[in-house]
Amino acid sequence: MNISRLLAHQASKNPNHEGIVTDSDRITYAQWNRFVNQLADSFQKRGVRKGDKVVLHMPNTKEFLYTYFAVHRLGAIIVPINAKLVQREIMYILKQCDAKVFVTHDAVFEQVRNLPQEAHLVYIKTGKEQEDWYSFETLLEEGSPDDIPCNLTEGDEASILYTSGTTGNPKGVVFTNRNILTVATMICIEMTMKPESRILHMMPLSHSAPLHLFLIAGTYVGATHVLASTFSTEGLLEKVDKEKTTHFFGAPVAYLTTAKHPDIAQYDLTSMAYWVYGGAPLSQHDVRFVKDAFATDRLMCVYGPTEAGPNGTLLTFDAQDTKAGSIGKRSALQCEIKVVDESGSEVKTGEVGEIILRGEGNMKGYYKEEEKTKAVLKNNWFYTGDMAQRDEDGYYWMIDRKKDMIISGGVNIYPKEIENVLSAHPKIAEVAVVGVPHPDWGETVKAFVVLEEDTDNVEAMCRDFLEGKIAHYKVPKLYEKMEALPRNVTGKLLKNQLREHRSETR
Repeated sequence: MNISRLLAHQASKNPNHEGIVTDSDRITYAQWNRFVNQLADSFQKRGVRKGDKVVLHMPNTKEFLYTYFAVHRLGAIIVPINAKLVQREIMYILKQCDAKVFVTHDAVFEQVRNLPQEAHLVYIKTGKEQEDWYSFETLLEEGSPDDIPCNLTEGDEASILYTSGTTGNPKGVVFTNRNILTVATMICIEMTMKPESRILHMMPLSHSAPLHLFLIAGTYVGATHVLASTFSTEGLLEKVDKEKTTHFFGAPVAYLTTAKHPDIAQYDLTSMAYWVYGGAPLSQHDVRFVKDAFATDRLMCVYGPTEAGPNGTLLTFDAQDTKAGSIGKRSALQCEIKVVDESGSEVKTGEVGEIILRGEGNMKGYYKEEEKTKAVLKNNWFYTGDMAQRDEDGYYWMIDRKKDMIISGGVNIYPKEIENVLSAHPKIAEVAVVGVPHPDWGETVKAFVVLEEDTDNVEAMCRDFLEGKIAHYKVPKLYEKMEALPRNVTGKLLKNQLREHRSETR
């Protein structure tokens, strides 16, 4: 089996079943498969061969789905990237992955119009042909609809997804067909996907969870994919109401903002079987708020890094009220989990260790980064860098990222614990905690604070609030007010910039 054959199989088995729904189109599996053949044929005529890298720079559109499967059909390697990336970030990826083709969409063309033209690259955009850019629609029209056989094996490389690069340049995560099919199968079973399922895609398909867990899983079973190019609270409610969708994956913020919509009760959301969130946990308070607003008991949390497929753990419906904030009690199908110390031995209940994961969803490795691959893949286990502890009921609780841990006077301090407490202060909008070099203690703790309303003495305010809530050795010794915390295009906090910034303020 390979990813291309998933689509071809559904086109043969259920040709008239809706495959793609957009604001303006309803496309059957047979039509989708034909468009993929046409585009693959045009790619082939322009020199795309097995193993070539095709960079896909688009929001969630039908053209994204055509391109994704057309590249697989030729045995080439698809490289989906976030449509919000800027020119410098795009150029790094194009060069690092040895790209042969770059495909973009008119909706984001202004961001890439002035990309330095690489002679060996083929440039394609939707809409009219322009200078050195081929027209996507012209290629589609000119291509032959005849079937193109795809004989890739499960061990063949399928895609490269780039990590967000919060600590430097992003790393290219290489997946085989087997890796992706493994995690797609997991979601099909864990979340009961069927041909009747209707999956709403509003999170960027360039990310591993929307792409591997929901697009590929849905195609595996012949479900309908309902696409939205951007997220909005109104759009989410309208799509569910109108299209009677059954599955949605979103970041916690998508749920929290939608739950505040003044007219949410006016929309029919009863078709939804799985409201899935990931990327961060929701607190028990937030879970109750979301469940009440959405009038649902079908909320589920997933945890898993990109490098693991993603695969990892599940916090199921029945545990949301009592264990929200954790990442669940068990690993998902086709995945194993351990929490280990520095020697690789499992830690005891209540002790903090690093989460490691094993399963065939784990990446093949980082592209052209052999040493970095060896550092995280050991004896088939992926070392996540996520620190966690297990409670007496067997539930896993995230503590912090290993790289963010502060060691002060030989004692481990986890910034996330401090951030969680300070973020509850009514005058604090955002907070980030990092370690600052100290001549005697090795590191000391510094808090960067974004205020809801200004105050003269942020240090006194924070210290007073932390009193009795955390141990004194964890209380930050240094404080700095900021207008906003630095984040990348996916919204992830860039603590490396804060560490660089703090050297200028001392």
